Order: sequence, then C-alpha cells, then structure tokens
Amino acid sequence: MSSYRIQGATGEWEVVIGLEVHAQIATRAKLFSGASTEFGAEPNTQVSLIDAAMPGMLPVPNGECVRQAVRTGMALGAQINRWSRFDRKNYFYADLPQGYQISQLYHPIVGEGSLLIDADEKAGIAEPKTVGIERIHIEQDAGKLMHDQHPTRSYVDLNRSGVALMEIVSKPDMRSPAEAGAYVRKLRSILRYVGSCDGNMEQGSMRADVNVSVRKPGEPFGTRCEIKNVNSVRFVQAAIEYEATRQVDVIESGGTIVQETRLFDPDKIETRSLRSKEDAHDYRYFPDPDLLPLELSEEFVAECEASLPELPDAKRARYEGPLGLSAYAASVITADVETARWFEALLAATGKPEAEVAKAASNWLTSDLFGALNRLGKSIGESPVTPAQGAELLGLVADGTLSGTLAKQVFEIMIETGDDPAKIVEERGLKQTSDTGAIEAAIAQVMAANADKVADYRGGKDKLFGFFVGQTMKAMGGKANPAVVNELLKKALA
Repeated sequence: MSSYRIQGATGEWEVVIGLEVHAQIATRAKLFSGASTEFGAEPNTQVSLIDAAMPGMLPVPNGECVRQAVRTGMALGAQINRWSRFDRKNYFYADLPQGYQISQLYHPIVGEGSLLIDADEKAGIAEPKTVGIERIHIEQDAGKLMHDQHPTRSYVDLNRSGVALMEIVSKPDMRSPAEAGAYVRKLRSILRYVGSCDGNMEQGSMRADVNVSVRKPGEPFGTRCEIKNVNSVRFVQAAIEYEATRQVDVIESGGTIVQETRLFDPDKIETRSLRSKEDAHDYRYFPDPDLLPLELSEEFVAECEASLPELPDAKRARYEGPLGLSAYAASVITADVETARWFEALLAATGKPEAEVAKAASNWLTSDLFGALNRLGKSIGESPVTPAQGAELLGLVADGTLSGTLAKQVFEIMIETGDDPAKIVEERGLKQTSDTGAIEAAIAQVMAANADKVADYRGGKDKLFGFFVGQTMKAMGGKANPAVVNELLKKALA
C-alpha cells in the first residue's frame, strides 16, 4: 500500500485517484472515414466529408479500430462484450462539426479488467498493486482549436476530427501520485506491446483525464474534480499533488468542493477551473441511429486473442526464470517494447541458446549500450550499433579475441563509426594476445621495477596480486588475456 498522505491543519487526508486515458488507436484511417490519421500534416488537409459533417454523410466503422480495442481489452484481462453499441453524446463546441460525438456510454465494447502496478520502493510504492479497469469504449476525437495564429481569432484544424480513440477508464483505486504515474507508464507499455497505440504523449496520441478527490482515511469518497488532457506522466503526478492540496485547503477553510472540470497549467504547475462538470444526462445520450450495434463473432474474438504478443509481465517472468536475468535487468529491458525487441534480436544474432548468452547480453545492453545512447540523447531505435553488431562483439569477448577492456574500446569506435567489431579489431590491431612469451617478458619488467612489492607479496600481502595484474595489463596495452596473465603471475610470484 502507498502511505502517501496530505498533511492538513486537521490531520491527514487520503487522496483518491481515477484515470480516464484517451489512447489514439494506431490505424491509418479514422474511425468512420477513410481520411488519413498521420500526425503533422498541414491543417485541414486530412478531412473527409464525413469528418466535416456534410449533410447526408453516413459513418462506416473501421474494422481495425474494433480489432485493436478488443486486443487491448484482452491484454488487460478484461471482459470482451460480444454485443456493443454506439451512442451520440450531444454538445456544442467549435471544433466538433457534427454537434455531437459518437461514443459508447451504455454498452461499451470492453468491460471490467485490471492492471498490475509493480512495487517501486524509490517511488514509495511498497508492494505490487492491482488497479481495476472499469471499461474501454471506442469514440471519435474532436478537432483542435488554434489560439496562437491570429491576434483576435481562433482557428479550427479538423485533421484530428474523427480519429479513433479508446477511452480506458480505471476504477478509483490509486492513492498517490506515484501510483498514478506507475499506472500510466505500465498502461503505455502494454499498449505499445499490443500495437494498438504508439503511446506518444507529446503528440497527443495518449493523454489522461485525472479525477482527484480527498477524504479522511476510512471515510466515504469526497467530491471529485476532473483535470482534462494531461499529456505526460510527470504532469499527471504534479497535477494530482497540486489538486489534492488545493482541495484540502478549501475544505479546511470552510469551503466545499464543487464537481467541475479543471485544466492543468504546466508552466505554473497548478490547476484552474474550466467549467462545471456535466453529468451524463446533460449530454442527452441516445443510440446513434446511423450505426448498427457491433456484434463480434467467436471466430473474430479468437483471432484477436491469437494475435496477441507476449506481454511485458509474461516476458519479464521468462527473463527472470529460464533466462536467469536479475529482476532489475528484466524490468528495465521489458519496460519498453522497442528495448525488448532489440534485446531478443541481439540474442538471436548470437546463434547460441538464449539462456547461455542472456546474462552477458543484458549486462552489455543495460550498461554499455544504454550509457552510450544516453550520452548521445538517442533512443534504442536510433542506435548506431545494430543487434547483429552487438552479438558479434559479445562473441569476440566469449572466444577470447577481446578482453573486457578492449571490448569497451572497440564499442566506443563502433558507436562513432558504425563499423563492425571484427573490422575494427583487424584494422586497429586490438586483438587480445595469449602469447605467453610476451606476457612473461612484461611480468619480468613489472617485477623488476617493483622489487619491494614483490618482497611484500611473498611476505604475505596477498592483496598486492591485483596491483601486479593491473601493471602487467598496462604494460601489454590492455591486450593480454587476463586468464593467462593471472596464471603466469602466480607462477612468477610464487
């Protein structure tokens, strides 16, 4: 359980959090039209007559959107409803051409499921926690108002109008900003594994409405406020902290919390009132007369299930079990689907059984490669080193061609040039040597230059052995085989 509490003048307050995550479904066409969903196009260039709500235009559901919503529900262990229906949600807004949004209120395509948040001591999450999923429904996105294009007018861009969204509604099970942040990260990871959403919060293809209320521990839920369209994990957590503290201050000063919709200002790190929160009846929902109910066949549902990949929790369990990775390495590698795919391509490229090479591969990936990518400000998808090149480097270490020190030198050159490791080793003469004659000569030089330390070692100071190893490796320019150095040193110092 999280021990997060707001300390007020009247004692401790508990925060109750629920999230409504809007995830743009990864399809090339919109929910009810064939218009493109590509991000970054010129305003109003990706708008069909349906998206612009021209008279007589009828919506036709995009089957891929339905498929991706079902697959997402399955990944969250949720109930898949074989019968669901579209409703009209009526409201007027300048970027909503129809004057209503096609959504699902009464009969969503996906019912209850759950998501497991992992323990994270640093973040204050002491143990794993299951967060309930209330539902997932499909709906169309609105357009976008642009307020910075003209001094006195707002412009409307309808490129986003009609884009398919999944609204993933959690139960109010979270009790701290850290838990909410972990939930969003885990949900984003699952969506990316499934391939149903790219999870790009900066571009708006995944954003969260954050519901926050406060109460004295053990008391009934308080009145909640909804913070709209928060577009990063950091802002989700900051919005919760600010809003929970604001609500405690209002209640303790004698005020009451009004159910309302608020905006989060990322510059001032505060929330402010936008409008009073509407109830469902204010939207005058009714079944959309232009769309038949969705009826899913058992064959369609079975096909969706068969298409699911190995999900992060299952992959992590396999990495920790049969592959023998540490819990830390397994969690880091499985956190993002791109990293997991890169790692598995690396294992495959070695040509050896996964369990045999997994530990060495994970150590190299999480230390050397991640370190270099962080330095360069690149993602793993932009890595200058390919999985095949990484496997080749690990192979040169395994067969004794390179020592650990030489491997690091070769890797740095790979990062700079993109060259294969074998080519670098050949061209720059970086091959490790097991030439006993050369190593013995270097040992003799080191011992002659450090006669006092030789006497100390022979007098019982065993810890000096590491010093002799280091000096010998230095004399050999880092190219000596460490195992041969150790063996020959022991004989020479005996």
